Amino acid sequence: MADSDPATPPLMVDIILPIEQSEDIAVQRMALAKKLDVSPDRVIEFRLRKHSIDARQRQIKAQLRFEVGLDQMLPPEPDLKPDYPTVSEDAAAVVIVGCGPAGLFAGLRCLERGMKPVILERGKDASARRFDLGPILKHGTVIEDSNYCFGEGGAGTFSDGKLYTRATKRGPVGDIYQTLVAHGAPERILVDAHPHIGSNLLPKVVMAMRESIIAAGGEVNFGAKVTDILLDGNQIQGVQTADGREFLASQVILATGHSARDIYQLLHRKGIRLEQKAFAVGVRIEHPQPLIDSLQYHYPNGDERPLYLPAASYRLATKIDDRGVHSFCMCPGGFIVPAATENDEVVVNGMSLARRDSPFANSGMVVTVEPEDTQPLQAEHGVLAGIAFQKQLEQVAKQAGGGGQKAPGQRVTDFLKGKASQDLPATSYFPGIHEARIDELLPEWIVSRMRRGLTLFGKQMRGYITEDCNLIGFETRTSSPVRIPRDPETLQHPEVRGLFPCAEGAGYAGGIVSAALDGIRCADALA
Repeated sequence: MADSDPATPPLMVDIILPIEQSEDIAVQRMALAKKLDVSPDRVIEFRLRKHSIDARQRQIKAQLRFEVGLDQMLPPEPDLKPDYPTVSEDAAAVVIVGCGPAGLFAGLRCLERGMKPVILERGKDASARRFDLGPILKHGTVIEDSNYCFGEGGAGTFSDGKLYTRATKRGPVGDIYQTLVAHGAPERILVDAHPHIGSNLLPKVVMAMRESIIAAGGEVNFGAKVTDILLDGNQIQGVQTADGREFLASQVILATGHSARDIYQLLHRKGIRLEQKAFAVGVRIEHPQPLIDSLQYHYPNGDERPLYLPAASYRLATKIDDRGVHSFCMCPGGFIVPAATENDEVVVNGMSLARRDSPFANSGMVVTVEPEDTQPLQAEHGVLAGIAFQKQLEQVAKQAGGGGQKAPGQRVTDFLKGKASQDLPATSYFPGIHEARIDELLPEWIVSRMRRGLTLFGKQMRGYITEDCNLIGFETRTSSPVRIPRDPETLQHPEVRGLFPCAEGAGYAGGIVSAALDGIRCADALA
């Protein structure tokens, strides 16, 4: 028998089951035994390691990967708990600017490498930050250092914990998930092909990560907005905050996220080299969730989605005239939220709660902007022309929305026909939407590509183009229009020793997981 042979390793076995049977343990055991060509009583123990849904055909199936103990029990699961070494009193300090995923994971890695992380965050802790979202939603007033973009956990804290990434070559993605679980995230993220935490759960996770850093001797400072970088020649010496405090260190990780425009302006004033890069802008497209469910799961619109199926998502992408047109940050069962960071702009983004039970589905629908597309602004704004382009669109949206954080809206069918909408369908966007000609507010070269892209997507998903669908403007913060260059080996800025540009704000990541991985890489590089 195999249980007497300690060299017999657990087996990794893939099976496919009809989705409605995929949670039945007896069915799972029988399918595993059949795949292994053994009797079911030899399958002593098995654990789910990966779960995904294949909805390409009418018969929806679950693709499952199990670790199987054949004739033996499986080894015990590791106990995922936060456990970080306490830093010594003489440990070198590393200043980390930004308390998003990159900053938090960089801080944890510094502890593991025997260094003291000193995190500076312009916004508030996640608990206090939540109260600052009220004025945005109810009164249209943005608190400029505490909002959907700024504060503990970064932009992902309240929009909305999607962890899916294609950045698997950048580092150990599984380690990121395990760290999140150790700090309170649901264990399901370890197995789901498209893991998601949700804006109602993620704040507690990031607060637990902060407590791990403090308990091990690190620092997390809120209300610490960096306004100057201290240099001695081409060597960084630390940073200064708006209240006049100086945080001195010979190594600084700059992990500010892509909405900290004042940081780009600061670097530009200091003569620290920046580069333009491609980004994307567009709208939020919003459908009734039951419609998307019916399209993706192949049943008539109006039928109720079976309980064993999650709210359906989609991903759409094409290229029109050498520019990408694609969905972005799709939020099934989600909400559209105001993501402005100043009061003279309107910016929209999407989020979902863990249950994903909103009656709406929304996604970014965006067009790539290359540096040459912002050429008319480069004479005045130079390398920051992409940011100026974003800002122009955000101010246009503010004016067209009609006040506060109301956003301009247009039915997708009217957008394609080039006419005004007489009224608009219901929306999840709490501040409200105002009828506007989005097809006239956006530049023509974006509108023409988006129209052709949407027409193609309507053919790929019959029913996607419908009178019940809103376009809401504008989605501008997809990624940074600026890259802060760094040496590919040392990860330091090529002209400033000790400055480590990091993650999404520096142009090296695109989401929670890739940002976390880049934070770890930067901490390892400076160690």
